[in-house]
Amino acid sequence: MTVFPVIKLVVKNLLARKGRTFLTILGITIGVAGVIIIISLGAGAQSLILGQVTKLGSNLLYVTPGKTADSGAPIPGLVITSLVSSDTQALRDKGRIPYTTAVNASVSGTATVTWGNKTVDATFSGTDSEYPKVANFTMQSGQFFSAAEDTGAANVVVLGSDTAKQLFGDAGVNPLGQVVKVKSAVQNDAGGVPLRVIGVIAPRGSSFFQNQDELIFMPLAIGQEQILGIHYLQSIYIKVDDASNVSSTIAAITATLKQQHHILDDVNIDFTIRNQADAVKILSTITDALSLFLVAMAGISLVVGGIGILNIMVATVAERTREIGLRKAVGATKKAIRNQFLLEAVLLTSLGGLVGIIIGVLASFLISLLMKNLGYDWAFVVSGMSIILSVGVSILTGITFGLFPAIKAAKLDPIDALRYE
Repeated sequence: MTVFPVIKLVVKNLLARKGRTFLTILGITIGVAGVIIIISLGAGAQSLILGQVTKLGSNLLYVTPGKTADSGAPIPGLVITSLVSSDTQALRDKGRIPYTTAVNASVSGTATVTWGNKTVDATFSGTDSEYPKVANFTMQSGQFFSAAEDTGAANVVVLGSDTAKQLFGDAGVNPLGQVVKVKSAVQNDAGGVPLRVIGVIAPRGSSFFQNQDELIFMPLAIGQEQILGIHYLQSIYIKVDDASNVSSTIAAITATLKQQHHILDDVNIDFTIRNQADAVKILSTITDALSLFLVAMAGISLVVGGIGILNIMVATVAERTREIGLRKAVGATKKAIRNQFLLEAVLLTSLGGLVGIIIGVLASFLISLLMKNLGYDWAFVVSGMSIILSVGVSILTGITFGLFPAIKAAKLDPIDALRYE
């Protein structure tokens, strides 16, 4: 029998058992779609992370108070007040740290912003006039506060585009010159701090899973003393002129802060210096490991689907024993019987794989579209390797789990098969 009549016979047999065929295909479809979606999600997550580095730059360092363990986990009992404003001034000394282009101190927290009868929850940042040099952004209107407004603790505020829209968009009012009141959860003043809007930042989207357009910015002293009621810093950002000078700058920062804090032994260091590029490498490693784990889980579903094929093919052989005996009696060879049942298994898994590829690509596209609508720079990536892998695994699953029933069918004795009830 040539291949086309065999395929026709196989298709006829599969259509005769539509429910069983559908459930078998479904198991393979879920596994293949899962593999494609997971690989696509991993690639999209990595593109998001790399996009954040492009925005912020790989030559950005940041110092946080307290020492961390070698693993990067915070050490219990760390002193969160170890960074102060004098540290910022020391880090701006070009004689000590020659390769810096900007040094920016900041504190942050959550607060409610009120204008008239409108109230918006936002993340505020008490920062200094160096912030525009550290973060790449443009102004939509107005300007960022100056060094004089910063040092003079002027009651001014710069709004993210979303916050400005939520407060003033419906009223059609120009935000510039308007006075808003900002109050944090730890603030005692029930009315909040009145701040005059002097600028609105152009839309920036999300960075490291935080919507930058919902932030508001005020002079450091306002954020520290009037909003949070503290006198220390939560972080210091340092922009290095070139990525090749990052290592030497880290060493210079360490030496400077040790001198500032009168630390003689590294064991007593009370600050942590982080490299933006290193943070991205850690996140990329995490996403790779997570993707590998999830692909393994999807692989398990393929194995489960394969076992389902094995069970169904064994049951099919038992149901069609008399048919097999009749075919062998009229001259069908063992090879022909084996190939027929093996082809059934391969056709089932191939069809499941094809449907899984279509569903996986479509789901990956919809996920990327959703992430973009949420403001994340998420790329739609479906690699040819993932499709080839899915097709290969589907066919291999069909061959692997269909071979035993096919061989069993081929070995049936025609006389015994014809007597089978």
